[in-house]
Amino acid sequence: MHWQTPESVWSMRRGDGMKTPRLLRNKIAVAGLVLIVLYLLISVVSLFWLPFDPLNMDAEQILQPPSFVTGHLFGTDEFGRDILSRIMKGTSVSFIISVSATALGALIGIFMGVWAGYLGGKADNIIMRIADILFSFPSLLLAIFIMAILGEHTYNVVLAIGIVYIPQFARISRGSIIALKGNEFIRAAKSNGAGRTYILIHHLLPNITAPLIVQISLSLSTAILLESALSFLGLGVQPPNPSWGNMLSSARKVMMFAPWTAVYPGLAIVLLVLGFNLLGDGLRDILDPRLRNVR
Repeated sequence: MHWQTPESVWSMRRGDGMKTPRLLRNKIAVAGLVLIVLYLLISVVSLFWLPFDPLNMDAEQILQPPSFVTGHLFGTDEFGRDILSRIMKGTSVSFIISVSATALGALIGIFMGVWAGYLGGKADNIIMRIADILFSFPSLLLAIFIMAILGEHTYNVVLAIGIVYIPQFARISRGSIIALKGNEFIRAAKSNGAGRTYILIHHLLPNITAPLIVQISLSLSTAILLESALSFLGLGVQPPNPSWGNMLSSARKVMMFAPWTAVYPGLAIVLLVLGFNLLGDGLRDILDPRLRNVR
């Protein structure tokens, strides 16, 4: 697959010589970017201001429906806590965990894949067999297994999801390196005396960033789902700290007569995952010239 360089994401030259952001010309990517920026703003705002204390329990406000009169725009839960405040606080939790876990998995996976693809031989065989073992487990099952070993802690959630992502990034980076290392510009660099490390950093890595950018965007959405699933099962963020997953878990008991307790956390997950998926789909269309004119 032929990918464009990352610079092509940001600009394209018009007939008048001016550069137009290519990313902004893709409606799918823009829609996803708008959703992500909105959640980022909510996450930042929640650090300084919240409508109510997300941990404060009020026996007089238990299971209040959404109302402008009471100020609980999303209603309250079974403990009288404001759902909007808990969703806002959970936004920062989801971002921190998803970004940290994706970064961890990407760093380790890319390192393994790049060296496996470039060195080949026994190193390639050993590294990829490790990746195959990890990849053979369903993502959620592997994350649950790791959490069962490490214990219930936010840091362990990051580690568990990061390990799940290692084989995905390893395979993508390895395949991209193998496709590139036989090109003429690599042979020219070797003939000029360039070492392995120099070739990797200055020639190979810059040319495999495009598929990795797309994978990172899509992995962020899956990380949010995995974190929510682990919290839903009681293995992730622990109550009373708010997380979209544990909010849905608590809502199971009352959702039949208080549906807002499950609807709003569920929508928060759906919209953010949709944003990352739309952005990833748009970036793929932009970076792969074969898909640019399909839509």
